[in-house]
Amino acid sequence: MSVASEMAQRLAREAEAVCRHYLPHGRRQGRYWRVGDVHGTPGESLYVRLHGTAAGRWADPAAGEHGDLLDLIGLNRGLGRLAAALDEARAFLSLPRAPPEPRWEPSALIGSPEAARRLFAHSRPLAGTLAEAYLRNRGIPDVRKDGSLRFQPRCWYRDAGDRLAQRPALIAAVTDPDGRLSGVQRTWLDPSGRGKAVMPSPRRALGHLLGNGVRFGVARDVLAAGEGVETVLALRTALPALPMVAALSAGHLAALRLPPTLRRLYVARDNDAAGRRAAERLGSRAEALGIEALVLAPVLGDLNDDLLAHGVAALRAHLRAQLAPEDVARFRAGRDRSWGA
Repeated sequence: MSVASEMAQRLAREAEAVCRHYLPHGRRQGRYWRVGDVHGTPGESLYVRLHGTAAGRWADPAAGEHGDLLDLIGLNRGLGRLAAALDEARAFLSLPRAPPEPRWEPSALIGSPEAARRLFAHSRPLAGTLAEAYLRNRGIPDVRKDGSLRFQPRCWYRDAGDRLAQRPALIAAVTDPDGRLSGVQRTWLDPSGRGKAVMPSPRRALGHLLGNGVRFGVARDVLAAGEGVETVLALRTALPALPMVAALSAGHLAALRLPPTLRRLYVARDNDAAGRRAAERLGSRAEALGIEALVLAPVLGDLNDDLLAHGVAALRAHLRAQLAPEDVARFRAGRDRSWGA
């Protein structure tokens, strides 16, 4: 048994105490602890099993996330490394701190990386597919060159009756900072290509997610990070030369691992409480590492909403005012007049 699995089992035996400590704004309902999200926002989207063989397992259908209590602690505290989450859990359980581990290994938040690699390998390039149509309908026209995205015409899922079925899906590759594929996000699509499939959780992730993300471009000194793939692709439509990563949720954005060479981080936050909190946590972590952190704030709910409502030229003009002066020229989009002289 791995150290992480053993710690998750220890935490599961104290599941209600863990919930009361890390999610104090939630409440017990029968065998479950209910709360809004991994940050502890009031609500009922996230539930944690308190008893039985599945004690300590949690899920948030609205965010497409689930895992064990070690994962939950890592996301709740914005910890991008398994070692840090283990230290936090030991402190909670009053256990001795372990000696430094020689190598970081990501927590298995959801499913198997091997299954994720197989799914991505058996999926198609986007050109001419329903996934390309879906992204074009989201105002994102230039996606064929993005190797992080593929299309799977028959992607398995479990329906409301726990029966296996298939639907077409956009497949996004989740990679670690070294570029190794560690998971995928699946977005099941409506056959019209106009939106996501009508189902309880049209987005679900598979593999190792904590600290990782869907990457567009190679980051060295400057990086932009956001929650959803569509949000980051909207930003990429306006700033195609800027390296970017989609962390897939507010909790994962706060826990994103940052490249050691980074000197400036742009956080493309969503315009809600969870998005603002994630941006603050990631920004604080970046600044503690000596990285300048700047927020790219949307006008509407997120940058993809802005792109759809106002168009790419207006989005570029809005972003220009939020960039560091030296990045305006560096990442400008050709000769687009919305960037000014």
